[in-house]
Amino acid sequence: MRFLHRLLRLPDNPLKRSIRACLFAVLLGYGLPAAHSPVNAGNVLEYQVKAAFIYNFIAFTQWPVTTGPTINLCVYGEDFFGSEIDKLQSKPVDKRHIKVVRITAPEKLADCQVIFFSKSVSGSLSSLLMNLPGQPILTLADSPNAISHGIMINMNLVNEKIIFEINLGIVRQSGLDISSKLLQLATKVHQ
Repeated sequence: MRFLHRLLRLPDNPLKRSIRACLFAVLLGYGLPAAHSPVNAGNVLEYQVKAAFIYNFIAFTQWPVTTGPTINLCVYGEDFFGSEIDKLQSKPVDKRHIKVVRITAPEKLADCQVIFFSKSVSGSLSSLLMNLPGQPILTLADSPNAISHGIMINMNLVNEKIIFEINLGIVRQSGLDISSKLLQLATKVHQ
C-alpha cells in the first residue's frame, strides 16, 4: 500500500499513467462498483472539490443577524454530489451549522439559506429564481450562463480546475455580503 501511495505522489509521466491504468483494470476485475471506475472517478473528484468550494462560499458570506443557528444548504435538481455534499452536514460556519437538504418541490426553496441548482434544472433557472427576489438566499450553480439567469455564484470546470464567477449585484440585492477575499479569487465579478 505504501508503494501505491508513493507511486501516486510521483510526477505524472507515461510509466505512472500505465501503472495506474493497470491498477484500475485489476481493481475493476474484482468487481468494484461503477462509481469507482476511471470513467466516473473524475466526476466524483469534481463534485468533491465543488462541495469544498460550497463550504467556503458559505463561510465567506456574511449572513443577516436574523439568520438562525442552522444554514439549510439545499440541493435542487439531480444530485451529482452523492455522499460528497453530505460531508458538510453539521459543519460549523461561524456560530451556525450546515444542514444538507435535498429539495424536489420549488415551493420549499424559500426555506433554504443556500441553494445549489443542479445542471438538470438549468433550463428553468430564471423562473425558479423569480420566486426568490430580494431574499437572503445564496444561490449557486455549475451551469453555463447561470450568472446571466440570476445565480449569485457559478462554478465551471476549466482545464481540470474549478473556477467561479460572482454576480455581486444580485448578492447585494439579497442582503448578503461576500468577503473581499472570495471576490479576489473569482475569475469574474459581475456588478
